[in-house]
Amino acid sequence: MKRITGYTMFWIGIGILISFFLPGTFSAVVLTAFLLIVGYCLFCG
Repeated sequence: MKRITGYTMFWIGIGILISFFLPGTFSAVVLTAFLLIVGYCLFCG
């Protein structure tokens, strides 16, 4: 469980870092939705 939590926290940090470089909030929302869907599919699939 610690590995999954660490892995998740690492990628959340990467996502926040990437969002600093994206212009506008729409891009950040689209990227967030995409990563949440992909993460859900990978975790549950």
